[in-house]
Amino acid sequence: MARAEVIDGERHPRRRRLPATIALALPVVAAAANPAPVYVDIPATSFVSVIENSPDAKPDSIAAYALRSEPVTNAEFLAFVERHPQWQRDRVPSVFADGQYLSQWQAPDALGADALPAQPVTRVSWFAAQAYCEAEGARLPSWIEWERAAAASGTVADARDDAAWRRKLLDWYAKPSTGAPGTIGGEPNLFGVRDLHGLVWEWVDDYAAMMVSADSRDQNDPDRLKFCGAAAMSLRDRDNYALLMRIAMLSSLQAADTTRNLGFRCARDAKESSP
Repeated sequence: MARAEVIDGERHPRRRRLPATIALALPVVAAAANPAPVYVDIPATSFVSVIENSPDAKPDSIAAYALRSEPVTNAEFLAFVERHPQWQRDRVPSVFADGQYLSQWQAPDALGADALPAQPVTRVSWFAAQAYCEAEGARLPSWIEWERAAAASGTVADARDDAAWRRKLLDWYAKPSTGAPGTIGGEPNLFGVRDLHGLVWEWVDDYAAMMVSADSRDQNDPDRLKFCGAAAMSLRDRDNYALLMRIAMLSSLQAADTTRNLGFRCARDAKESSP
């Protein structure tokens, strides 16, 4: 189960911070070239995550939080690396991002034809995503926060039992992700959050705690992906393949990894939701 802290009976994501040498170098600076990000409130609720491997699992109490209404875009991330050049691809240490980090950009400080401003930024590591969110006075969402928001359709807060809604998600997950992602601006769900499905995969803060058994990663087992898939298929809601595929993918990653279809969005605690 994803790690969390329980405070006053409610589930709160456990904070994971960047190393002090990196975090201290990142003053909170807003990106002047882009409009202020929109965070929408997600109310407190009781919620059973697909990660629970017991069919009679009790709901977790999730505190209210705020989530970015859209993924972070290329334009926004460009403004970030211009203000924090240590996160440009020719300067970032390899321990914080692999060799494909932002490789679709024309240059370390220029997007080019293969990275449109309104596309979600991809090929970013967990470290880079967390640094961006911290510079925005935010954080990456926990898995259960992401899953709770992503469970909403346009009309109901939890559409996971809606066969038609689930089929729509599977249709996207079944498509090969060989090209560049589309642009942001999909239909909002009940909470006003867009593009949780159908555009890119997204980092979550506690991605490394999502396996039923973490033994394979802890021992650098070369069969890690096989174990991740097996772990995902042992989870509670086996019919929800779209989420299980996402869990298996996230569980296979290391924090410095990047992929062509992996982006992120940020979250804030409810008391911090105002821009």
